[in-house]
Amino acid sequence: MITLVFIITFLYLVLIGSFVYGFDKVNDFKLEDISPKTKFSVIIPFRNEADHLPALLASISKLNYPKSLYEIILVDDDSEDNSIETISSSSLQELNVDISVVKNVRKTSSPKKDAITTAIRQSKYPWIVTTDADCILSKYWLDGFDNYIQHHNPKLLIAPVTFTGVDTFFKRFQLLDILSLQGVTIGSFGIHKPFLCNGANLAYQKDIFNTVKGFEGNSHISSGDDIFLLEKIIKRDKNSVHYVKNDAIVVSTTPELTFNNLKSQRVRWAAKTSNYNSIFSKITAIIVVLMNGLLVCFPLLYVAQLLTLKTLVYTCAIKFLIDFLLLFKSARFFNQAQYLSSYILSCFIYPFFSIYVTFISIFSSYKWKGRSFKK
Repeated sequence: MITLVFIITFLYLVLIGSFVYGFDKVNDFKLEDISPKTKFSVIIPFRNEADHLPALLASISKLNYPKSLYEIILVDDDSEDNSIETISSSSLQELNVDISVVKNVRKTSSPKKDAITTAIRQSKYPWIVTTDADCILSKYWLDGFDNYIQHHNPKLLIAPVTFTGVDTFFKRFQLLDILSLQGVTIGSFGIHKPFLCNGANLAYQKDIFNTVKGFEGNSHISSGDDIFLLEKIIKRDKNSVHYVKNDAIVVSTTPELTFNNLKSQRVRWAAKTSNYNSIFSKITAIIVVLMNGLLVCFPLLYVAQLLTLKTLVYTCAIKFLIDFLLLFKSARFFNQAQYLSSYILSCFIYPFFSIYVTFISIFSSYKWKGRSFKK
């Protein structure tokens, strides 16, 4: 048993350590004062987002980018609240932006993939940018993408996402979770093994989307509009996929308000893991699950006298320290280091939450946005 614990702990240390190393290998991208050139079609699917749309539209109105160089396409995915009325009452004309609202054309088991595909078919410009209706956009969001595109020759750009309004421990717990995922995302680019991204802040050429045939082949999976597209484009041209490490183009959203919503969200994320094509992403998931499972089982193993207290303490300390190092780098990048005070309690809770979500994702369906989905 001690040998097994050592192997799992060593693999986890090497894995997270590689992300810590890779994090610093991704250079910060500095924005320059250059003339904007890139034309964007910004696609925002929404379903029952009446509470969030006013803040989103307000952030759109504050974008610094020339209004002649982008369009906004809002895709209504069968909203049952007053989302449409909220948009209409927001005086779109006053935004002075090329903005349209279209109805989602459902063809597959994935409403969001259908929404994005519907919008892309109606889009006018060569670059597609996606975000979510519950997000707030940074003032220089599109400037950042344009700046990077002019300096490099990418086909897919991944950019940072974080939470705001984290005024309770429950919300800070979610913030630390997403910061760790962002740290892994950045670190994976640094070691040339990218496998994560977030559709709330993503940009790609329309041509590459069409070349890889969009979401064909994974449209039966309800989520994964971002990860599966990333895998397809990496397979086609790995060197054309870049991470934009700049805090001026961060997209922020809000954490879930209830445990049931958080559980459904995480189960939705976990349910697609078995369908990943990347071997590295599968190995990463297995090592993380094994490590968290080991920590969950530690009390029983100790009571059964299969492990000593020293082994338990050393293993927990190793995980605590290596996780904190990656989280610290990520929190500092996002200017959210003040929330690390919640890490100590969170790191004891997280293994149990992680294993619970993993178990649920394997054996049950889930609900999201008022719909039920099968794995």
